Amino acid sequence: MASAVTLIRSTALTDAAQYAYAATAPADARLIFLAGSCPLDETGATVGKGDYAAQAEQCVRNMTTALHAAGAVIEDVISTRVLVASTDRGDLVDAWEVVRRAFGAHDVPSTLLGVTVLGYEDQLVEIEAVAAVRT
Repeated sequence: MASAVTLIRSTALTDAAQYAYAATAPADARLIFLAGSCPLDETGATVGKGDYAAQAEQCVRNMTTALHAAGAVIEDVISTRVLVASTDRGDLVDAWEVVRRAFGAHDVPSTLLGVTVLGYEDQLVEIEAVAAVRT
């Protein structure tokens, strides 16, 4: 089934951004609000201590699992927010490259933020997402 999400690009805005600037879902779509996906394994341990890319990969795996539990796939995501505990832009880029690769051509509107601290011990990355599926 085709995704309910329509990505919107504007020729009036730069194409340097690696994502669509907006997205819509039809009125009959069911919205799915995901909790922030954290880099925790099935035992609750933080994976990839000190490794932004490894933590982003675990976050994507956990996000994908949560999407499936809600009856959705990554192509149903309508927006993301990627939080990275660092003041170094390079660390943000390391996490972003993993997220960007996971989404591929489905380049949803996204915000990449450097934050001071995240909730779990040794946590460096968290991904928030909203998805939309046809009802």
